[in-house]
Amino acid sequence: MLHNATGWWIEEAGAPEALAPLDGRAEADVAIVGGGYLGMWTAWHLLQRAPDTEIVLLERERCGFGPSGRNGGFVNGYWGYVPELAQRFGLEPAARLAREADASIHAIGEFCRSEKVDAWYRAAPEVTIATSPAQDGAWREQVAGLQALGFGDEEVELSPEQVQAICRSPLFRGASMQRTAATVQPARLAFGLRAALLRRGVRIHEGTAVERVEQHGSHVELRTPAGRLRARSAVLAVNWRTTRWPAFARELGVASSHIVLTEPVPEVLAELGWSGHQGLADHRRLLHYLRTTKDGRIAFGWGGGRMAHGARHDAHLDVDTEVVSQIGRTLRRFFPQLESREITHAWGGPIDVAPRRLPIYRSSGGVHAGWGFTGHGVGPCHLGGRILSGLALGERDEVTTLPLVSPAVRHFPAEPARHAGGSLIRRALIRRDEQDADGEPAGPVVAAVTALPKLLGMNLPR
Repeated sequence: MLHNATGWWIEEAGAPEALAPLDGRAEADVAIVGGGYLGMWTAWHLLQRAPDTEIVLLERERCGFGPSGRNGGFVNGYWGYVPELAQRFGLEPAARLAREADASIHAIGEFCRSEKVDAWYRAAPEVTIATSPAQDGAWREQVAGLQALGFGDEEVELSPEQVQAICRSPLFRGASMQRTAATVQPARLAFGLRAALLRRGVRIHEGTAVERVEQHGSHVELRTPAGRLRARSAVLAVNWRTTRWPAFARELGVASSHIVLTEPVPEVLAELGWSGHQGLADHRRLLHYLRTTKDGRIAFGWGGGRMAHGARHDAHLDVDTEVVSQIGRTLRRFFPQLESREITHAWGGPIDVAPRRLPIYRSSGGVHAGWGFTGHGVGPCHLGGRILSGLALGERDEVTTLPLVSPAVRHFPAEPARHAGGSLIRRALIRRDEQDADGEPAGPVVAAVTALPKLLGMNLPR
């Protein structure tokens, strides 16, 4: 098994040749820090809004080599959040957010078609399944809430028989199904977006770490090891590294998520009846997520990796043999047919966790930032690019006024309390999920610790 920080998606896609770092002084209308989906979609939408905008994008490593190139490739939206958001913000803003997120799911498919990017885009519903009696009906409050608001078609309940018709597993029970979703090969999408931006004249510098962002009246200056970039405004799209910026650092936590990949097993997929390209997940507090690939593999991930300590990059966030071994065992419990089949690749990486699992967009003077995708950023980053492009240009429209922009949220504790508390809650969540799977009651300590996030007004599990 090849276990590294980049993963099979990037290997399969074939990374393009690296671009030169920034050297010397440069100027732009908008500077973008971060060459993942959020930064690149921001550049794309800036050109849609104002085609003559001069854009310079700075990427610390290689565009698409971070979370954008190694995630699960699930393209999903926000209907599941609408009942809660309607209570907080009103029905119209909540429904508008969900509709805009759906528009992004479709727009990514249209981008792949128009730009001739073979990112394996497959539109298919997303199914979230109970895999133990404790998970049965976990979706019903959400489904009922959508029905009461007049959106009952967006998420529906499936019987165990309907679930088995989609994919057969001895663990699969009932489920909920969101009708608007898709899957992609995430690295192919990232590299295709990078190429499209270069064709349109966006200047991209890779291998360029931004060491400082300074605001000077009407402009922003970014300092790198070998250069300086002056711009009217700047966008920070750096995922978990947002913790480096004091203005935003306490509005996110950092955890890791990891994936294992099987060898091609088309005959197993035929036996499972899993032919519809659906993305699947379970209802654990720290969820499992799984999907198929174009060449008949199964990618199986788990959001139960370790917590990071602030902006410190622990190697276990990328390569964690203990977590990957556990994922491999779970994969074979889901599908016993894989017992003798090889797991060929494993990889992982840090993700930015928002207090309520929804991303946050904020402005501080001429600096605009977005973060907090909590492992669900493939589709929402397209919408985030629309939001940040509007904020960078000073526009007020249907997306820059969404509830995700400048929301009131609770702050995570400062370090080291954030890491210590997050790690304690993580261990309790894992134990609670294990007890549920084994049909055991939760002990009082585990029950109390796993209840803490909700008591604090935070939704930490993903």
